[in-house]
Amino acid sequence: MPMAEAFGRYGLYFPTMHILITGGTGFLGRYVARMLLERGHQVRLMGRDFTESSALIAAGAVPVHADLRDHAAVISACAGADAVVHAGALSAPWGPRRDFLAVNLGGTAAVIAGCRRHAVSRLVVVSSPAVVFSGRDHHNTTEAAPYPRRSSSIYAHSKRLAEELVRAAPDVPAVILRPKAIFGPGDRALLPRIVAAARAGRLPQIGHGRNLVDITYVENVAHAITLALTANAAVGRTYHITNGEHVPLWDLIRELLRRLDIPAHLPPVPLSLMLAAAAAMEVRAALTGREPLLTRYSVAILARTQTYDISAARRDLGYVPLISVDAGVAKTLNHVV
Repeated sequence: MPMAEAFGRYGLYFPTMHILITGGTGFLGRYVARMLLERGHQVRLMGRDFTESSALIAAGAVPVHADLRDHAAVISACAGADAVVHAGALSAPWGPRRDFLAVNLGGTAAVIAGCRRHAVSRLVVVSSPAVVFSGRDHHNTTEAAPYPRRSSSIYAHSKRLAEELVRAAPDVPAVILRPKAIFGPGDRALLPRIVAAARAGRLPQIGHGRNLVDITYVENVAHAITLALTANAAVGRTYHITNGEHVPLWDLIRELLRRLDIPAHLPPVPLSLMLAAAAAMEVRAALTGREPLLTRYSVAILARTQTYDISAARRDLGYVPLISVDAGVAKTLNHVV
């Protein structure tokens, strides 16, 4: 379909498009929608609950009520779209295997089918570096890293299967992005969980405390997504997206707690002990159906080095992080409860 030209504050002239965002009412989806609307694109938000999206709808975003489990609704939602940003996912730390597969794998299959049926010209899929995380240290890992023999969580396994579906559909022009540890105002999963555990006195330092991690401010991820919508060299490829800063995790956590006037004395506990405790919690959770306080995956995430090379995204997408970790943390602090 014909595309007009517009001018945006993040770049020069670019084609305006009709863009569907799955997970458009979620944390990342709302930032992507806001950035695309500011650039003059026509945006549709696919989701189930629009209570936090009123400002976006007032700004011109069109709500599309659909669940990723409803394949017919997802396929229909893709009609008329020039591009689809597939940001919808189940990313909880714990839950039934069938739910992760239904949403993350089945939902991706439906999105691919919708793009194929309606001749969508670009699909941008939001995945995660969790797909290559083995539970051991990862130092400046590139996209060439193989999947581990055993996924570190059912979430990671479901996202891996979803990536494989995308690669198995070469007739759908797709780009896979793997943002690491997204944070920012409105986040309810990353920093708020850490802060809540510290306030409850349930946050020990896991391991030696010298592990480095990459975290990514949410607007930087949204920026990468907008770049992937038009970068021709990116089609068929996968990219790690981070802030490009390797941060000492436990130093960052302690500084965050100090800024919030929360006691930052976090007694160290050996990683092996925490992994054993988490395994026991998982067994109990399987019997009770209640989410465990810790999983082996969450323990490894807090204890291991996880840094990722973003040189491919810089080269092919022209990606440069807009906001530093320090600036992003400052923006986030007032929103952490």
